[in-house]
Amino acid sequence: MTAHIIDGKEIAAGLSQSVAAAVKRVTMAHGIEPGLAVVLVGDNPASEIYVRSKTAKTAAVNMRSLFYKLPATASEAELLDLIERLNQDPSVHGILVQLPLPPQIDQRKVIEAIAPLKDVDGFHPLTAGLLSTGLPGIVPCTPLACIMLAKKVHGSLAGLEAVVIGRSNIVGKPLAQLLLMENATVTIAHSKTQDLPDVSRRGDIVFAAVGQPEMVRGDWVKQGATVIDVGINRVQTGDGKSRIVGDVAYDEVAEVAGAITPVPGGVGPMTIACLMLNTLKAACAQNELPAPEVTA
Repeated sequence: MTAHIIDGKEIAAGLSQSVAAAVKRVTMAHGIEPGLAVVLVGDNPASEIYVRSKTAKTAAVNMRSLFYKLPATASEAELLDLIERLNQDPSVHGILVQLPLPPQIDQRKVIEAIAPLKDVDGFHPLTAGLLSTGLPGIVPCTPLACIMLAKKVHGSLAGLEAVVIGRSNIVGKPLAQLLLMENATVTIAHSKTQDLPDVSRRGDIVFAAVGQPEMVRGDWVKQGATVIDVGINRVQTGDGKSRIVGDVAYDEVAEVAGAITPVPGGVGPMTIACLMLNTLKAACAQNELPAPEVTA
């Protein structure tokens, strides 16, 4: 069989249109223009691409886009000072500091410095705590994107066996929490898991989030399973050029899976659309307005 391709670009476009319409309703009814501040430290080429995409999408959904760039030599104190100024600015509803950061800056301190109500990435410990206890709050963008994509295939995830390969604080752990909230049966697998391919084959849905190019092979996936590939890896080709691949060996897995996300064009576009949704939700929460009605 050949898997159904889950078109992240198309689904993200639908979500973005819904967010843009909701932003207009909020602005017209309450005079609030949601604002997202993106901070980039240094000249990482990949980070610059991500930031350009995020700022362009912010404007496309009728939000106010603010961009701050600090040199690679910026001190931790300089970055923390900027974050504090953004925390105090009522016109800024979401703050995103692009990772990774230069080595002289403690990433944990930066994440904890962002006001939880403006933490649209969903990385703050308080945000993580709300998620783990099932309380309302901002949900990390990539895990939220994964859930939305999986539900486009299955509708309900209740009762399905989900295998999450990867246990990072950014994707693996919050994704597992969201899957539990959807009443899935969840296994978190990682580098120390014994017989990882066998564990992966249990999954009705397999989420690959390990940052290892094409790690998940065709024989890791049971017939008809859904595969959500979170990885974005640049690998060299034989002609001296490079290409982007995921954590899944796409050609192999597509012959076995029932549905699969491509890389690029799968989780990535949905992650940015979810960032826009989080910014809108943050703007409403900060102004004590109900969460907007938005559909993917």
